Amino acid sequence: MTYIINTDKIKRAAIPWEERPQNSDSPIWRYSKNPVIPRNLLPDSNSIFNSAVAYHQDGFAGVFRCDDTRRYMRIHSGRSEDGINWKINPEPIRFIPSQSSINDLKFDFAYDPRVCWIEDRYYVTWCNGYANHPTIGVAYTNDFEKFYQMENAFLPHNRNGVLFPRKINGLYMMLSRPSDNGHTPFGDIYLSQSPDLTFWGKHRFVMGACGPGWQSTKIGAGPVPIETNEGWLLFYHGVLTSCNGFVYSMGAALLDLEKPWQVIARTEPYIMSPQTLYECVGDVPNVVFPCGALTDPETGQIAIYYGAADTVSGLAFTKVDLIVDFVKRNSSI
Repeated sequence: MTYIINTDKIKRAAIPWEERPQNSDSPIWRYSKNPVIPRNLLPDSNSIFNSAVAYHQDGFAGVFRCDDTRRYMRIHSGRSEDGINWKINPEPIRFIPSQSSINDLKFDFAYDPRVCWIEDRYYVTWCNGYANHPTIGVAYTNDFEKFYQMENAFLPHNRNGVLFPRKINGLYMMLSRPSDNGHTPFGDIYLSQSPDLTFWGKHRFVMGACGPGWQSTKIGAGPVPIETNEGWLLFYHGVLTSCNGFVYSMGAALLDLEKPWQVIARTEPYIMSPQTLYECVGDVPNVVFPCGALTDPETGQIAIYYGAADTVSGLAFTKVDLIVDFVKRNSSI
């Protein structure tokens, strides 16, 4: 039996949930009322997508990518009682320097955040850019009101920085995808290790783009890895270059619990691809991009938040035993 290992001891509200539709054997299924967050929830938002959520107090909180009508990329904080109906702060997050030297880290844009609870606080990682040179920003918060910026994790160019929710062998660990300063036509997942969330090293290759299919151009880590007795469950995006441009789909992998750069299994078929209107039509067509997940360790339920067509936010569901079994049965390894 596969189960989720709960080490954070966070108070958990009931996650949003729908049962799998009858006559479906898919390991993952969409929320029937998607998109869960429309593009124009804020007065000046052009789109809201590629965002991350977490348990907080009696409900949920998150950090959201909200591109405004100038098409500037910004990240905002938000809250929800049920994980469905969100109130997003109309003002972007104003980061407070965690020390005087951070004053120099005034970035030009921010996008695609992740949120991870580690020990006693929430850490936010995001792609921040300096004159079109993106890297991984790091900050922490306790209340989703005040956010304290730390040193950038890596040199440019880098995207998709995703922390593990606990230290492993005494070290913090983060997945990332080294890239370039454009719409990267390549990319593999790497792991880096740190004693203090400031100095990063011991870099390890995890897995790369592969095959002629849905993950042949590039891949990148999605939500914070979920610890299970079978390994770290990682949802990730894979990209295919078609005659009509990039197509982003979702896959899943299992990583070794103590050496998470070692891949136990990864899906050869995708688990979800852009097929609905809101995933196929938008500012960037044909995109399913997972960034956040909520888990219920008692029931094994998982709710995944994903960006759809770089325009709106969708919600999908699975159960840990279903998805782990699917990964193991359909692994390319």
